[in-house]
Amino acid sequence: MTKTPVDTALEQQLDYLKLPYCKENFRPLAAEGNAKHWSHLDYLQRLIEGEAAARQDRAVLRRINAALFAVIKTLDAFRWDWPKKINQLQIQDLFRLRFIEEKANVIFLGLCGLGKTHLATALGYAACQNGYSVLFANAIDVINTLSAAQSQGMLKRQLKRYLSPALLILDEVGYLPIDQRGADLLFQVISQRYERGSIVITSNKAFKQWPAIFNGDSTITSAVLDRLLHHAETILIEGSSYRMKDRVET
Repeated sequence: MTKTPVDTALEQQLDYLKLPYCKENFRPLAAEGNAKHWSHLDYLQRLIEGEAAARQDRAVLRRINAALFAVIKTLDAFRWDWPKKINQLQIQDLFRLRFIEEKANVIFLGLCGLGKTHLATALGYAACQNGYSVLFANAIDVINTLSAAQSQGMLKRQLKRYLSPALLILDEVGYLPIDQRGADLLFQVISQRYERGSIVITSNKAFKQWPAIFNGDSTITSAVLDRLLHHAETILIEGSSYRMKDRVET
């Protein structure tokens, strides 16, 4: 289709206004509207609806990219039949995401290979799709990043990375031992997010074993659990590792 001077001028104006959907579709929709006898308002409504939907899609994609998920997971793909014990209704209710609005926490407890990270990631993915900012991070990576920042005198600045999202997912808390410095740094993240932003945690250790996570420091452990559990749902998952099922079967 040959462009008219009006078309060219309109494209330039839509570029300036950053309306890419309108730029790509104002001619096709005009042709469709002419064939279907749309009113001017019908045409405008469909054009603006398309632009709004495209902008929402781009915003969701930006939030997903910013979340730094290791792999995208969804609730639909979760294997409910594998764990021996899991509260499906409790987990499905979490996906209404009220806990984020309430600035509450979610803690997934269970042995390795039972889907804790899958569910935590799926929650984060759902949050991104519903307009919430999310950050997914391995607990040890958080500690190492903050420790390096502290050594460089940039701890306050780096902490903001973990304090600003509406939802912070701390994966694999307790899988590896941490020293006193790491315990202090992780406590700072949890403490400063208390009643300000939600945390989802996955851990392979029952709460009674958490002093071992925090370098045997019972004071920090009590302070962490006090803040985490004040507004929280704990999800217990029992069973054997799904990743080991083939070896067990053979």
